[in-house]
Amino acid sequence: MAATAIIMAAGKSTRMRTRRAKVMHEVCGKPMLHYVLRACWEADCERVMLVVGHEKEQIIDRFGSDKRITFIEQTQQLGTGHAAKMCEEELAHFKGDIFILCGDGPLVRAQVLDTLRQAHHAEHAVASMGTAVMDDPTGYGRVVRDGEGRFVEIVEDLDCTPQQREIREVFPSLYCVKSEDLFYAISRLDNNNKKHEYYLTYIYNILRQAGRKIAAVQAVPQEEVLGINTRQQLADVDAVMQDRIQRQLRVNGVTIASAAGTYIEDGVTAGPDTVIAPFSYVGRDAKIGADCQIGPFAYVPAQSIVPDGSSITGNPTRNGS
Repeated sequence: MAATAIIMAAGKSTRMRTRRAKVMHEVCGKPMLHYVLRACWEADCERVMLVVGHEKEQIIDRFGSDKRITFIEQTQQLGTGHAAKMCEEELAHFKGDIFILCGDGPLVRAQVLDTLRQAHHAEHAVASMGTAVMDDPTGYGRVVRDGEGRFVEIVEDLDCTPQQREIREVFPSLYCVKSEDLFYAISRLDNNNKKHEYYLTYIYNILRQAGRKIAAVQAVPQEEVLGINTRQQLADVDAVMQDRIQRQLRVNGVTIASAAGTYIEDGVTAGPDTVIAPFSYVGRDAKIGADCQIGPFAYVPAQSIVPDGSSITGNPTRNGS
């Protein structure tokens, strides 16, 4: 069965104090939106509805050449439910599963989307959610279950009772919903809440009350829940992504002598027995051959090609030199 995705990328991040679209801020050398799109493509999504708003031109300029993407403009910020409804006309004839994700959550991976969709089908659900168990669930919608562990509802953080605030299972806005059930539920949303917004999370309550099957799947690792609303969170996510990049290079036979003293951007490849010494920077999509010595104090520009057996070192400036 075909799958498509809706990615929310219309928001304005006032806490980042920026004139750029939030999703265009870079994580390890590429816009954070790049990683969310990559997860969708690797999970076999055929199309993506990209909901844009604030500074939409920046996003369209960067990703507009990809014909798999349809840009949907949300001119009024009336909540996530309203943003998804903006896609209804474009998806009117689509029959299949729709993933819904946030554009400012670059740590999501295709493996998690695959796990969620497999459970969605195995449980014959009309709507499924990926959940996570957090050490500190503050700020996230809580997943309320009954005494037998079955899903009851999602309660937004602002609307939680003191007892509900103690729940550690959260919903990090990762949806998988059958298309016809998604738009059935969206048509019944209201904004009767403290923020007077149309919460997309309420579709699960609506579908459950209509007697339709909901699956809540603990599929999301805690680190992948991290979203970006501040510069500090941007740095935290960048550090997690950097660790992933370096770990994968080590799996491929590369020695990285100092994780903390090395920065490697996304898309870098390196051959077996290459050594990357401390205080080295390797730009995005660089291709380094086997048996290379990179560093110490090396700078490898983005998209460079470094032949097998090469040696690149820098000349650090010393006081008094």
